[in-house]
Amino acid sequence: MNNQDLNDPNMDQKFGNAENTAVSSEISTEQEKQFASNENLETETNGNAVSEPVQQVNPIVHASHDEDEELDTNLQPIEIEEEVVSLDDEESDELADDEHDGAPLHLGDYTLMSKNELIETLNVLLQEKPIQVIRADVESIKINFYKKHKSEIEKKRKEFTDAGGDIEQFTASEDLFEPQIKELLKQYRDLRSKYNRDFEGQKVHNLVEKQKIIETIKELVNKTDSVNQSFQEFRELQQRWREIGPVPQLNLNDLWETYHHHVQHFYDFVKINNELRDLDLKRNLEEKIVLCEKAEELLLESSVISAFKKLQKYHNQWREVGPVPKEHRTETWERFKEATAKINKKHQEYFEGQRDDQKHNLDAKVTLCEKAEELSTVVISSNKDWNKRSKEMIELQKVWKTIGFAPKKDNNKIYERFRLACDAFFNNKRDFYTDAREEQQNNLQLKTELCIQAEALKDSDEWKKVTEDLIQLQKRWKEIGSVPRKHSDELWKRFRAACDYFFNQKSQHFAQVDTKYEDNLKAKEQLIEEIEKYQVVEKIEENLNVLKDFQRRWAEIGYVPIQQKESIQKRYRDAINMHFENLKIDESKRNLLKFKSRLDNVHGNARQENKVRNERDKLFNRLRQIEGDITLWENNIGFFAKSKNAEQMIKDVERNISKGREEMKMLEEKIKMIDKLDLD
Repeated sequence: MNNQDLNDPNMDQKFGNAENTAVSSEISTEQEKQFASNENLETETNGNAVSEPVQQVNPIVHASHDEDEELDTNLQPIEIEEEVVSLDDEESDELADDEHDGAPLHLGDYTLMSKNELIETLNVLLQEKPIQVIRADVESIKINFYKKHKSEIEKKRKEFTDAGGDIEQFTASEDLFEPQIKELLKQYRDLRSKYNRDFEGQKVHNLVEKQKIIETIKELVNKTDSVNQSFQEFRELQQRWREIGPVPQLNLNDLWETYHHHVQHFYDFVKINNELRDLDLKRNLEEKIVLCEKAEELLLESSVISAFKKLQKYHNQWREVGPVPKEHRTETWERFKEATAKINKKHQEYFEGQRDDQKHNLDAKVTLCEKAEELSTVVISSNKDWNKRSKEMIELQKVWKTIGFAPKKDNNKIYERFRLACDAFFNNKRDFYTDAREEQQNNLQLKTELCIQAEALKDSDEWKKVTEDLIQLQKRWKEIGSVPRKHSDELWKRFRAACDYFFNQKSQHFAQVDTKYEDNLKAKEQLIEEIEKYQVVEKIEENLNVLKDFQRRWAEIGYVPIQQKESIQKRYRDAINMHFENLKIDESKRNLLKFKSRLDNVHGNARQENKVRNERDKLFNRLRQIEGDITLWENNIGFFAKSKNAEQMIKDVERNISKGREEMKMLEEKIKMIDKLDLD
């Protein structure tokens, strides 16, 4: 600290005429105030006190907290009073503790570095730079490392989900670089802690040294050395005082009061010549003008917080500089005070704007909380809905990250509210998938059994039956719910392969059959044309043999396409029956020939064989019925003989008996024909 402004005309009388110099001391009441207590200071602008800035916590949901730059909570506005310069206790400690004050060393663009390069750079900083000046660089390296780390995890998560993986089952692989940076950050914290401990010890040592300087200044007034020699020693003590670092905050005010009391006492009792005094005052003026210029340059500083911190330093330095010539004192102080007031006003407006923004941020976050709470209470019962709602919740979290801090008193509460809603939603989702996984395991077993059944049927040539069985298996497959995703595609391909194999075999078989059927159709059409062109001859037996041969050839040809079956069969019967009608034989024999013609088409046709069996049963039942009727009619003839008109009635009954016996012969012949077919 330089000497105070001196201008006491009575100093000569106190010390006599030594050195013939007029020593003055102008320690004003206002100057004494600068050594008073500086607690609870704040600047009032337009009548409104600036409260402590709000510190915020970065509320990022389900993500690691990067230590982003926070608002400084330790700074209080500077109270402007002539020659009274004050600092907040915590702020003065912080400025002493961090000479670098948040400005990076610019060893490189950390945003462009790889994670390995960031680790190497951090290691260089720890090895080669003082621990107290690298905080900003360490923070920037840490932020950029974890941004890259998080980006890589997000990329891997997206690749996992794009490949069909379940996001709930995603696990990030270990980052080989993360343990290295954690170890270096631990080293930094340990070194920082050691530096702070050592710094506190240094403060105690500085206190002892400054107390020694005060004791030495006290003794200067009792020394018999010349004024010049005493003043030179005094200036050296002042220089040593300035070179000694900070002291514990608890002792700061008492130390300054004691120091300035004895400095003032020195000026009161030591005569100093005017030339030295004027030179000292001039040098103090130059130093304070430089401080004014620096304070004015801060008005152009882009960062309000940075400007305010630097202003605190300049006020500290102003306090260290001694008085200036009286004619410049008011002008110099007013200039410095004006710059201080403007910076204080910008600082206040900045934090008032921060409070408004934080209020808007709170409103936005309340809205997000309400939406998240609504999502957490929705009843969701399907995987599709869970995927949809999960995307909505993740989108809310992304929006949350883009919103700034809420007011300090609400910030933690609103974050906790949002986090609880998110946790509730994802816990519900986890419970759903836990239950779903159990059901999926059961479904996996059921569908595996369906695969086994389908594979057992795929080689069968019972086309109709197996087709129906596989259709039933496919319906059952659809009724069974989902299986674990990792088995889903493989299981479906297995089941589908078995079904496809059978139906491909069936298609190939019937493709060949269809070709054969077409050939049979052509053969039968040619046979019908031959039958239609046949001319009946006189000999009945010869005609019958020819017609039998036509029937035999028809039966040997085989199946035709189902679409033409009925039409071709009708043409054939019409052609055959036409020839039977033209044969000169009795009706019963013709009937038997037609019946035999029908039977000739039965062989090889399972459906027709079943019909013939049913036909035999009907014929046999009809035969038994006629036998019963004939027996009844014969018994009734005896009764008719005793009644009137008996002759006519007896003739009718006998005619019925005769027809019945003829029909019985016909039925017996037909039954014999059927029995000869060997349908088993």
